[in-house]
Amino acid sequence: MTTAMSSIKSLRRIALPLALAAGLAACSTTPAFKADVSRFAVPLPAPAGQTFAVVAEDPKLAGGLEFATYANAVAAEMTQLGYARAASPESADMLVRFDYRVDGGRERVRTDLNGAGFAGGPWGRWGAWGGGFGPWGLGFNDPWLGGAPNVRSYTIYTSAIDLKIDRRADGQRLFEGKAEAVSRTNRLPRLVPNLVDALFTDFPGNSGETMRITIRDDEKTVRPAD
Repeated sequence: MTTAMSSIKSLRRIALPLALAAGLAACSTTPAFKADVSRFAVPLPAPAGQTFAVVAEDPKLAGGLEFATYANAVAAEMTQLGYARAASPESADMLVRFDYRVDGGRERVRTDLNGAGFAGGPWGRWGAWGGGFGPWGLGFNDPWLGGAPNVRSYTIYTSAIDLKIDRRADGQRLFEGKAEAVSRTNRLPRLVPNLVDALFTDFPGNSGETMRITIRDDEKTVRPAD
């Protein structure tokens, strides 16, 4: 009995610093936003002297404050490329047609096998610091201690933006692009700016190519989509 209690106390002493370190690491890591970006383009006119206006692809969005907010994000990206925002669509050289959406979500079930989750109580079956370390996959919820898989479900949402650029004078299509992401939030004010950021990364890109754009506060990565 004394030996068993000593082993449990030793495990607790190991678990405490590991749990604290893992928690600090989790808090300091910025979640990445990943989007699949597809773009098709012909050579765009040089920015010098060219103006644009962002308009709603869906007439029901036109004039809305929410659309205006996202349109300003698109306009900011176009301005950084060197184009000037026109006073009105009627006076613009290019019309930037913009649309956004998020679906109703779908359920996903995840099963953490033994050793990958806390086993009862706030931090485990042995009191304040026993059990396991959840997503870090290092713990004591192993078969020899009678652990069981942890099954949980959550909702994921697919969000997307579409952007088209037409030459206003003759209606010629110059650019078509789409950015799509899967996330656990359906809040468009959080999703749309990130999707716009992804779509304009390395703009206009290679025509016909789909890339996976990963955005963090400190860096961006671009690679072919799976």
